[in-house]
Amino acid sequence: MFGVKDKPQLPNGMSEKSIQQFEKLDPEKMTGFLLDIFDPQIDYEMASFDIGGKTFGVMHVYPSIFKPVIAKKDEGKQQTIKNGEIYFRYGGRTQKIQFAELSAIIDGRIKQTNDSWIDLVQKIGQAGPANAAILDTEEAVIGKSDRQILVIDDNLAKKLKFIKEGHFTETDGDPTLQLVGDVVPVSQVEVIKRIRENLHKEYPYSAMELVEEVKKVVSEARQGKVWKAIADNDLKANSQYSAYVFRNKKQEDEYKNAGHVPKVTPSIYNKAAVDFIAKVIGDGIDDSQQGDSPDASGAGDL
Repeated sequence: MFGVKDKPQLPNGMSEKSIQQFEKLDPEKMTGFLLDIFDPQIDYEMASFDIGGKTFGVMHVYPSIFKPVIAKKDEGKQQTIKNGEIYFRYGGRTQKIQFAELSAIIDGRIKQTNDSWIDLVQKIGQAGPANAAILDTEEAVIGKSDRQILVIDDNLAKKLKFIKEGHFTETDGDPTLQLVGDVVPVSQVEVIKRIRENLHKEYPYSAMELVEEVKKVVSEARQGKVWKAIADNDLKANSQYSAYVFRNKKQEDEYKNAGHVPKVTPSIYNKAAVDFIAKVIGDGIDDSQQGDSPDASGAGDL
């Protein structure tokens, strides 16, 4: 939480300077920064909101599905983050992990592996050994018994990556194999490129750029108010104002067929979204100013 004093814990709200610093934080850059230092990926959400005329910021970090999260390099002031170290949250402080907690994580990893083997054997049993095949990502071969059924091109094989367990469907599940990049006929590549270029021309603003554009229209607009206007009016699901930028065609097809959007899918916005949000925030400011007048109905109840 940002805007709450530590000792004693008082909800003072963030200062104007803190608000500006908080709103300048770019989630995409932060995610890239964390990926450069830690593995596996750290998932989080952040937002700012107003309570009683005070502005607060919040950053919610989700529990890691595939633990532990390990530092890959030295980083931070005076190299406070050390390569190879694991950090753990103990009550109100973060420190290097102790034996008991690390042992519990290792036991959990072993159980995950055992459960995966059991599940795999059960699936082979259901399909029957005669119908089962193995994908060897090291040799780039799908094989059955001593025969090679499919040899994968080396360039494509290098792009095969296991994504984090459960994160493909946003629910707990089995490890999923993801093909990075669309496999399409060469004649379609230029068409896909043009479609994506046109999409960015129609929706030129990222989320952070959208905030800056709204501020040009309504100087009082803040990042939290923009996010709230987007959520309250469901702008992400409205193609008149925004479009999803899917990482691959499979995600796009899932959205078209089932309406499912992965949580990490970014949106891009157009000028209509800027105008709409500016009007929503501007109307809210006008209503607030009217509510401060002595004749405002119900003002005394607040």
